[in-house]
Amino acid sequence: MIQPAFPDRPRVTELRLAAFTTHRRAAFPLGPLTLLAGPSGSGKTSALRAYEALARLGGGAELGEAFPDPTACVPERARPDAQGRRGFRIGCTADGPAGPVSLDVAVQAEPELRVVGERLTAGGLILLETALRDPGKRAVQAAWHTAGPTPVTRGPLPDDRLGTALLPLRVAGRTPGQRRVLAAAEQMVVALRSAFACDPEPARMRAPVTAGSGRLLGGCGNLPDVLWRTRTECGRRHAQFVAAVRAGCAGPVADVLARAEEARGTIRASLDRGDGVRTDLRRLGDGELRYVALALVLLTGPGVLEVDPAGEVPAALQTLTVLADGFDRGLDGRQRLELLRLAARMCERGHIRLVAAVSDGSWAAGTEGATVVHLDRD
Repeated sequence: MIQPAFPDRPRVTELRLAAFTTHRRAAFPLGPLTLLAGPSGSGKTSALRAYEALARLGGGAELGEAFPDPTACVPERARPDAQGRRGFRIGCTADGPAGPVSLDVAVQAEPELRVVGERLTAGGLILLETALRDPGKRAVQAAWHTAGPTPVTRGPLPDDRLGTALLPLRVAGRTPGQRRVLAAAEQMVVALRSAFACDPEPARMRAPVTAGSGRLLGGCGNLPDVLWRTRTECGRRHAQFVAAVRAGCAGPVADVLARAEEARGTIRASLDRGDGVRTDLRRLGDGELRYVALALVLLTGPGVLEVDPAGEVPAALQTLTVLADGFDRGLDGRQRLELLRLAARMCERGHIRLVAAVSDGSWAAGTEGATVVHLDRD
């Protein structure tokens, strides 16, 4: 068995969709570099959406933030019960110092959005379990492992947040059982919350932008602002980025520039062709723009991307997971292979993990370090 290169870094190793949109009893293994491959309608985007929602919940978000359209997450043929209730179920497994830890969540979408059940387990032991006992109260009854004079501690938790993310505030950590609960909960939260959902939008990347935070948004519309920052922060990383752009864009590329237009208060980006000619990003095709943005994402980290990692955990013990929908959209064969090779190198270093959706995974076959999970349209 191949051992993970960074066993101390919490990481999500499986995504489970027991009942979510088009998925039923589905489980997807997630390696350092995972491609979800399948035709339109096979559920690639919904799988990424479920992962992103879990990441938001792990970061402390309310259910409404994680699921802005919860009824769309309910399986289409799911029938309401006698009280008119329908919902969905998702979960995941996170590996790390505490060993494999599993989280499963049942969410009621109708008639009102709320958590109706949650279970955190490790080594066959239930560490946290919640259930909705009284529909009239905005709380679930929770029980967590104590292993002291009282084997289980019970108490109410809000029904609009992930209970696992709240445990560090509720568990004292006095007994070995409580410490085990805390270790498992913290591992799950750290594994989940460092995620960056990315789907570059070329139409928004062509326009000049005003100076901002210098942190890349998921749609990459503020790319010039980010390039203005990154090209001066680390010369080695910028050189790697330029090399990646050179490998995937037409024509010579000597540098990738960002310049301030002081009269307008905006920033533009361009490719330096090396012969006195500069090509503004607005002249690039959609595929080239997506390629440039994805290359930058793969070569940067939480300090550059718009994510909220666990601030209480050292960066050396965290891994950023990039969720890239339509990873191969608009790219030609050379571009997608170059991006895949770049992703494999970065994932091997433990810098990032990548979960990406592609329409066809056959072109990635044989790439070392890449796992292709095939989804079939029902």
